[in-house]
Amino acid sequence: MEVTDIGNKEEGKVWHRKPTAGRGVLVTVVRTVQQAKTVRFLHVAFDTTGDSFLAGDHHGNIYVFDISRNRFRLAQKTGQACTALAFSLRRTTEFLVALADYTIKCFDKDTKQLVSWMRGHEGAVSSISVHSSGRYAITTSSDTAQLWDLDTFQRKRKLNIRQSVGIQRVFFLPLSNTILSCFSDDSIFAWESDTLFCKYQLPVPDCGPRISYKAFAVTRDGKSLAAGGRSNLLHLWCLDSQQLVRVIQMPSQVRTVRQLEFLPDSFDGGASQTLGVLSQDGVMRFINIHTCKLLFQMGSHDEAITTVAVSPNGRHVVAIMDNGSINIYSIQSLTQELNKPPPSQVAVVSGGEAGEDLSNLKMKVRSEVVQRPAKSLGRRIQVKILRPPAVSSAEDKENELPAGLNKKRLVALLKAFGEYPAKYRMFVWRSLLHLPENHAAYSSLTDKGLHSAFLALHDKYPIKSHKLQRGLQRVLSALAHWAAIFGEVEYLPLVAFPFVKLFQNNPMLCFEVVATLIVNWCQHWFEYFPNPPLNILSMAENVLAHHDKELLQHLVDCGITSQLYVWPLLETLFSEVLTRDEWLRLFDNVFSNHPSFLLMACVAYIICCREPLLQCSQKQDFEYFFHHRNNLDVGATIKEAYRLVGSTPADIHPRTMLSDFTPLTSGQYPVFNQYPEFIVEYQSRERERIRLQEMEYLRERQEVSALRADFVHRQAEEEAYFAQQELLQKAEEQRRNILAQEEEKLTQQRTKLAAMKRELKVKELQLLDATRRRFLKHQQHLRASHIRRLDQEISRKMDLREQETAAAVQDLEVRQMELEVQRKRLEQHLLKEQERVGREVEEEVQVKMKEAEKAEESYTELLHSAETNMQALEESLAEAYQLGLDCDWQRGVVERLQQVDAEQERKKEKLTELQRQTVAEEERLADTMRQVAGRKWDDVMSTRAQLEEQQQPWSSAHMDGQRQTGVQSPGHTRGFLHRPAVSVGAAGPAVRANSATTPRPAGTNMVCLNSSSPSESTSTNFSLDRGRAQLDSSERELLKEIRELRQKLAARAKEGSSASSQSVHTLSSVSQ
Repeated sequence: MEVTDIGNKEEGKVWHRKPTAGRGVLVTVVRTVQQAKTVRFLHVAFDTTGDSFLAGDHHGNIYVFDISRNRFRLAQKTGQACTALAFSLRRTTEFLVALADYTIKCFDKDTKQLVSWMRGHEGAVSSISVHSSGRYAITTSSDTAQLWDLDTFQRKRKLNIRQSVGIQRVFFLPLSNTILSCFSDDSIFAWESDTLFCKYQLPVPDCGPRISYKAFAVTRDGKSLAAGGRSNLLHLWCLDSQQLVRVIQMPSQVRTVRQLEFLPDSFDGGASQTLGVLSQDGVMRFINIHTCKLLFQMGSHDEAITTVAVSPNGRHVVAIMDNGSINIYSIQSLTQELNKPPPSQVAVVSGGEAGEDLSNLKMKVRSEVVQRPAKSLGRRIQVKILRPPAVSSAEDKENELPAGLNKKRLVALLKAFGEYPAKYRMFVWRSLLHLPENHAAYSSLTDKGLHSAFLALHDKYPIKSHKLQRGLQRVLSALAHWAAIFGEVEYLPLVAFPFVKLFQNNPMLCFEVVATLIVNWCQHWFEYFPNPPLNILSMAENVLAHHDKELLQHLVDCGITSQLYVWPLLETLFSEVLTRDEWLRLFDNVFSNHPSFLLMACVAYIICCREPLLQCSQKQDFEYFFHHRNNLDVGATIKEAYRLVGSTPADIHPRTMLSDFTPLTSGQYPVFNQYPEFIVEYQSRERERIRLQEMEYLRERQEVSALRADFVHRQAEEEAYFAQQELLQKAEEQRRNILAQEEEKLTQQRTKLAAMKRELKVKELQLLDATRRRFLKHQQHLRASHIRRLDQEISRKMDLREQETAAAVQDLEVRQMELEVQRKRLEQHLLKEQERVGREVEEEVQVKMKEAEKAEESYTELLHSAETNMQALEESLAEAYQLGLDCDWQRGVVERLQQVDAEQERKKEKLTELQRQTVAEEERLADTMRQVAGRKWDDVMSTRAQLEEQQQPWSSAHMDGQRQTGVQSPGHTRGFLHRPAVSVGAAGPAVRANSATTPRPAGTNMVCLNSSSPSESTSTNFSLDRGRAQLDSSERELLKEIRELRQKLAARAKEGSSASSQSVHTLSSVSQ
């Protein structure tokens, strides 16, 4: 194994010694810098051809490796590590690289120029998927996926998801406009790329453990999807039916699937059957998804693989190893044991080997897994393939084909079944034709571009499929660059088209098949160029004359030559007269036989169509017959061709005139010069001369056309100028006439306008007058309606006020009734209280009267027995004691009255606080009370005046008695004559209210017995030395006055109580 260290080189060779066949690893590429430090490669990506790939290292260097040309070069220095790589499919020189700063840049690998810089991701971009048309690209990170237009490099759409659900991968399906999005919850959605409409969702399997998809792979036809993750199970989906078709269990060594890649095959039509599974142990195992068998594997525990890229043509696999190096594998060497065809199932019965051949029919299906042994370090493992002992004979060597096939056995198989298996037909054809697969030589032809002879191919041969059109142009251009005559052959597209359609996914194989066909089966076709190959046509005519003279005679009689019945079949290779399956069966036999078999097939076709041809007589009928499909059994035609091959004499047999099969040379294609070079060169020169003349003629014609166009343009401008001047003059005259007419019309219109203005003014005044009248009428109506509304409002308010007044009156009546009831209750209460007080007063008066009578009797006795001072003193003492008792009684009465007054005061205060809003009524009541109090005060004052007048003689007599008593018995009166007088007074609340404001006369002493005013007090001094007679008379008069005063006071008290009860009743009514 060769190791290439690219170091700091910017270009060089990938390998210095061509790798030998049979080695799995072609070369190992490493990059070391100063001090033998290895720079790790991170990502790789193949282009569409599969011959070159990109590789990005940890330092941000992007290299282009061309395997077919054995060259590498530095494409770009980005300065930071890349996270994903992808080639642009539309512009093959451009590539996309995702960098560590979350941006995507587009570079040109040839010019090393920055084409565009795309921003928008907030996380590292993990993958880049490009649409098959090359117009769109999808970049995926863990949190979002973005769709970019590669023509404008603008973002079209952005897929945002919840943080709880991450994105695993979003990519385009091949050959379709479908986007597949895979999320971390194992959900897979398919979207339409144009409208972003959700087409379907793959159902997540309910049974079994959760896989947690991490890796995905799609076949080239976009019909199958493989998914794997944190398990050794693989899910295989059919995207057409949207169903899970198979669950594949990998060996127990596989615990996690890191990457999945389908291995393409040139002959599987895009439905890849081999799937590569890269697991956590760094080993990539390739399995067959149908048989679920392990085919081979790459890598080992010592040399683990981190990521893999498979070329689209299925020839190479590039793996980045765990140590950062790149290994380039050859799939052909890895699958050498697998590419061997199955053993022949046809037994050829021969003389003594019958038993041996019959034993070959027995096939034992082995379940062993074909594995490639792991490569050990520093040693090369030689694989020995055990084969049966070969018989060294020239015939066997001639029948031996590449890849272990045997032509003799293939022919026997073909004769038995009539055709090769469709699954292995392309493989068999490659072996039969010994295709060299010269990639470098073919690339050198295609690099020359399209040939000038086929630039307008679509005009002459319009094809609906653009892909087929471009493929046909490429193959024909490569043929024209290979040999100059093929640029002149008009029927070459007819020859190549069936193979282009058959090998449309591999143009190199198509070119080599067509070239091999031309070299072997088209021998001597170009000797009479540009005329048809008359020598070949004469061969076919001789064979037809030998086997069916009648048919040939009929053709001759109708004037039909071999150019009309043989050449159409040859120049189209039967593609116009046979269906696809019939054509494939025919060429299975053509490629398996001598090149002369094609001519025999033409003659056999004519002989098998003998009956309809004998019925034709017109040339147009024959032309139509050999250019359209007919009802023909191709199997009978092939049998007839084999019969003709075996029964045709050697002198006219085409085998004697045509060479045996000669394959194309390996490395470089052979020189093809079997054509009249002078004619081709002459035609080329003539065509070039004609082309130059045409170019000159076209140039001169273009110049003449330009001059003529200039002359015509100038002439048209002059004519237009003169015509314009004439038109201007005519227009000026017309405008003058029009102006005169317009002025006259304007004058008339002004007159009419003045009249109209007058009429309008009159109408305006009339309208204004009518409007004013209408406005006044409207105002009147409004005023009337307003007055009506006011009347209604007044009446409504009056009614409301009456209702409120009636309700208030009713409330007042009810309140008056309540007050009346309360007044009556209070009167009853006061009457009862007055009766009780009266009874108490009467009882006290009676008691006092009795005591007075007793005192009088005692006083009388004292007077009669006043013989000594001691008796008088005792009487005076008894009288004084009696007066003290009277004063105590009066004091108790006053206290009770004061308590009653205090209680009334509290009630008043309470009523006053509750009735602050009725000030007017309180004032009236206060006035009334003041009047009552004034009258009572007048009465009291008059009574006091009378008492003072009566007390004056008593006081003088008393003073005289005291002086006499003091002279007579000074020693006996020393202890009690100076006792202070007892003040007795009682007054009502009205009297107290006015006593504060009315001044008392100075020096007056008033005595009011049983008075209701407690504020007034009288001092009475009794003298015991007055005369008995005077004392008796005065006492009788005093008692009489006392009785009168008591009666008056009782009457006044009754009046006062009634007035106070009335005021209390009024206050209670107001408070309520």
